[in-house]
Amino acid sequence: MKDMVLGLQLGYWGSGPPAGAAEMIAAAERLGYDSVWTAESYGSDALTPLAWWGSQTTSVRLGTSLCQLSARTPTAMGMAAITMDHLSGGRFVLGLGVSGPQVVEGWYGQSFEKPLARTREYVDIVRQVVARQSAVTSSGPHYPLPYPGGTGLGKALKPIVHPLRPEIPIILGAEGPKNVALAAEIADGWFPIFFSPKAMKSFEASLAEGFARPGARHSAADFEVIAFAPTVIADDVERAADAFRPFLALYVGGMGAREMNFHFDVFARMGYEEEAVKIQDLYLDGHKDEAAAAVPTSMVEDIALIGPKEKIRDDLEAWRESIATSLLVSGDPATLETMAELVS
Repeated sequence: MKDMVLGLQLGYWGSGPPAGAAEMIAAAERLGYDSVWTAESYGSDALTPLAWWGSQTTSVRLGTSLCQLSARTPTAMGMAAITMDHLSGGRFVLGLGVSGPQVVEGWYGQSFEKPLARTREYVDIVRQVVARQSAVTSSGPHYPLPYPGGTGLGKALKPIVHPLRPEIPIILGAEGPKNVALAAEIADGWFPIFFSPKAMKSFEASLAEGFARPGARHSAADFEVIAFAPTVIADDVERAADAFRPFLALYVGGMGAREMNFHFDVFARMGYEEEAVKIQDLYLDGHKDEAAAAVPTSMVEDIALIGPKEKIRDDLEAWRESIATSLLVSGDPATLETMAELVS
C-alpha cells in the first residue's frame, strides 16, 4: 500500500473571501499537509490569495489549481511563476488549465479553438521564461514571439529576474482523453477535477500514450496525480451528500453548454450519462434545486469522501490503491485533522 500525501484545496471564492482560510492553512501546515491550492474561474484570481495566505507558511507547497491560460499571456504567467517561486522559497507549483468556451469566449473574449495546441505552446513559453537560458521566442500560431506585424519593433527578450529554480513543476488540468495524454507527455503532473478511483481505468490508455511519446518528461512512476477528494464527515451519509450535490449540479449542469460540457462528459464516461442528462436539463431550464436533488448519492460517493469517520476510513483504501499521489481535501480544521489521522 503506497503512502499518500494530503493537500488543502481552497478553490476560488464565492461572493467574497472564504471565512477562516488563514486558520485552515495554518492547520494544514501544522498537520503536515504537503500542499495548499487556490483556483480561479471568473471572480477571484488564483495567484493573489495564494501569495497573501502563503506568506504565512514555511513548508507547504503552494499551488494553483488552476490558473486559466486565457487569463494571462504565457510570458506573464512565467513572470508570475518566477515571482511566486522566489517569494515562497522554491515552493510554488504551477497548475494550468484551458477552462471552457463559456469562460474563454464569454469572459476573456478569446477564441477557444485548438485548446491542445494552445496548451502545448503556452507551456513551452512558460518553461522558456523560467529557465532563462536565452531570449524567449515562439514560432507557433497562437502565441508568436516576437509579435509578427505591429510596429515591427518587437524584440525577443530574456527575463530580467534570475529564476530561483530553472524548472517549476507544471500540473495540467485535463478531463478529455486527448488532454490527459498531453498532460502525461508535457507536464509534471495531472489534476483531474473529478477523480473517481473506480473510473481511472478509462484514462489508462491516454496516460500510457502520453508517457510513450518522444520527449515525454515522465513515466507513470514519477508523475504526480493530484486528486480532489472533497470530504464531508457526518453520521448521515445522505445529509453529507446533500452538502455536495449543488456543486456537482453546477458543474454537470451549468459549467458549459448543452452541446459542450467537459464535466458532463466525465460523468457520462463514469456511467452516469442518464443521470447527467437529467441534471443538465433541469439546471439549464432554471431548476437548480431540482438539479441538485437529482444528483444520486452514488455519484457523490464516487468522487468524494462522505459519511461517518469509519466509512471514510474504509473508502480511503480505494484511493490509496489508485494512481493518485496526493489527495486535496477541503473543509474546516477538524476535517483536516481527521483526514490527517486517517491517512497517516
